[in-house]
Amino acid sequence: MINTAKYLFFFFVAAVFFAACEPNNPYNVGPTYDAVGHLAEDSVKIAEYLEVAEIDSLYRIHDPSGIVVIVQEEGEGTRPTYGTVVYTDYTGSLISDGSVFDTSYESVAIENDIYVEGRNYTVFQFTLDVSSVIQGWNIGFRRLRPGSKAVFLIPSPYAYRDQESNAKIPANSVLRFDVEFRGID
Repeated sequence: MINTAKYLFFFFVAAVFFAACEPNNPYNVGPTYDAVGHLAEDSVKIAEYLEVAEIDSLYRIHDPSGIVVIVQEEGEGTRPTYGTVVYTDYTGSLISDGSVFDTSYESVAIENDIYVEGRNYTVFQFTLDVSSVIQGWNIGFRRLRPGSKAVFLIPSPYAYRDQESNAKIPANSVLRFDVEFRGID
């Protein structure tokens, strides 16, 4: 019994070893994403952007994640936590050139030539830390109270990383979101 267990274990280890060496190994996904390196690069881009961007604010929050939350109007009430349903209007743009890539406002979509026929331009709803929004939104909205207006500057590791999104967002882009926090459930 012991010898059989040893042989089975040896066979399993050998099979895993040889599978790892195979050129078509499905677990060989290429180089890993360098979040720390991109965060360092994006922090410089955000600092340079803040030097020239004219953004009215009551105060700014420099989150330890690298996300900057610029509060323009203070809301009231409890800040959202895990599982809270958040309602917001927003406009997303690139800090590199200011181009708008998404919005919940129909007039902004038309003005920026990103209008999609049949799309329902209304208040956007998501569940904090549960819905499939970018991580930067989960971090940013935790810092706001309902009724707030703010700007989120989101480094690429908390946005779309090295993925291109909807052909309007290049890989490793730092994003700006102007948000109007409408409320929570």
